[in-house]
Amino acid sequence: MTIIVHHLENSRSQRVLWLLEELELPYEVVRYERDRKTMLAPPELKRVHPLGKAPVIEDEGRVIAETGAIVEYLVEKGDGRLGPPGNRDACLRYRHFLHYAEGSMMPPLFALLVIGRLGILGKPALKPVQGMLDQHLDWLNSELATRPWFACDSFTAADVMMSFPIEASRHRGGLGASRPHLIDWLERLHARPAYGRALAVGGPYAYA
Repeated sequence: MTIIVHHLENSRSQRVLWLLEELELPYEVVRYERDRKTMLAPPELKRVHPLGKAPVIEDEGRVIAETGAIVEYLVEKGDGRLGPPGNRDACLRYRHFLHYAEGSMMPPLFALLVIGRLGILGKPALKPVQGMLDQHLDWLNSELATRPWFACDSFTAADVMMSFPIEASRHRGGLGASRPHLIDWLERLHARPAYGRALAVGGPYAYA
């Protein structure tokens, strides 16, 4: 059965398309555009899942939400490819970064987005929130100084999960040449053929 991906433009759901391309699993895309004033997802997504957010996939009668849960589901469906490495320490890193991407990296990035929209009212919060994000970026850069990918010496689904917060950090979080290992990692991601195929399928994506 073909997996249906409910895909919102310029969103976390681009990672799902990318992983499907990496795993070579059959899928179809239902596209949604953001509201041009609020930049929120359209109400049509609530017909798929009550929270009305993307990504959401449908497969074999199941509706699955949350990017991390979807990634774990797809890795299992793909016979474990790009999943947890066999080495215990690498496996623990894999699980850490799979959840860290949304649990730790996205909150300060989202806060920066809100602060930016507040204009002068958000200015007092900018420095401390940016400082929080800088701590993350410095640590991540040091992690990639010791190995080429986040979990181990080979590319895994943990790298797919980490792509969105790192891309967003480069776009609006101050990530630049001062953290060369992160930039090199990001450039290697963008050079992967499956990444390019996913972009062609998903449509406009501001962070590529």
